[in-house]
Amino acid sequence: MTTPSAPPAAVARPRIVALPGDGIGPEVVASALQVLHAVGDFEVDEHPIGAAAIDRTGQPLPRKTLAACARADAVLLGAVGTGTQNDDPEAPRPEQGVLELRKALGLYANLRPVRPFPALGDAGPLKPERTKGVDLIVVRELTGGLYFGPRARAADEAYDTCTYTVAEIERVTRVACELASRTGRRARVTSVDKANVLDTSRLWRDTVTRVAAREYPQLALGHLLVDTAAMRLVTDPASFDVVLTENMFGDILSDETAAIAGSLGLLPSASLPGAPDPAGGVRGGLFEPVHGSAPDIAGRGHASPLGTVLSVALMLRHGLGRPEAADAVETAVERALDAGLRTPDLGGTATTDDTTRAVLAAL
Repeated sequence: MTTPSAPPAAVARPRIVALPGDGIGPEVVASALQVLHAVGDFEVDEHPIGAAAIDRTGQPLPRKTLAACARADAVLLGAVGTGTQNDDPEAPRPEQGVLELRKALGLYANLRPVRPFPALGDAGPLKPERTKGVDLIVVRELTGGLYFGPRARAADEAYDTCTYTVAEIERVTRVACELASRTGRRARVTSVDKANVLDTSRLWRDTVTRVAAREYPQLALGHLLVDTAAMRLVTDPASFDVVLTENMFGDILSDETAAIAGSLGLLPSASLPGAPDPAGGVRGGLFEPVHGSAPDIAGRGHASPLGTVLSVALMLRHGLGRPEAADAVETAVERALDAGLRTPDLGGTATTDDTTRAVLAAL
């Protein structure tokens, strides 16, 4: 088993770069920053990304934004995208800004924890008895695969290429195995692929098997085809501990887990340049809610900021070495929900401001 490095000490006054982005991004980031300031002293600097950056500079990831993120202790992202399709394949797209940022910062491991709140047992499409006891983490490889391979489009055809190297698979496998080895987890990794069809998946399966057997023999490793995994995530989600998969499969499956949590608006994520230490801290991580920019409700005060607030908790724990503050934020969200807080995505009427006040009061 790989020995984790010593945890970094918590930075006295961490530098946070906030990237509000597009659509509801500015609203949910503003809410989450209020919660962040309520639990500590932070230096926050805002920069544009996505469509907002294209409007200002012509590029979805301006150089100043990237430079600021590279210097930061952590980055908080809202959402990008306008909901419209540009017919010009050469035109810059908002989503390119996030992809370029992940690649430039070496953020190859995306963590998406799923742990339903007891108060929301009947909020989602799954029966409460099916989601009881669920505590899983999806570990998605983030800088390889179909989203980064060679691509082209012509008038009557297009192609996207999925490529992976052994080194890319090895390093994300170690992140998943380190997480599964932690106290409180169940020492089980489920690797998801499409090895019955794809050569990249066969390489993926062989590499994951070798790394787990040599370096983490204490773990139970299983393999599932992606279609089977998609079914089991809704029929037996409690059977999963750490789910490891490649970029596109992880993108899809982690959104599916919204059925377990009750809403896509509740899911946080952390994108890291390595495995987080149990005591907290991988400097330079990117933290963002799983949901999109939802331009149809932007500016109306209806967006739930809870996914972004919970992403702040991940930032405190995995990026800034402040696990106690992370626990406080997560507990505050749970208390607010226990007290009856329900945003529109959960069948309620609480506005973005209502939600922010409820979480702050619970702190």
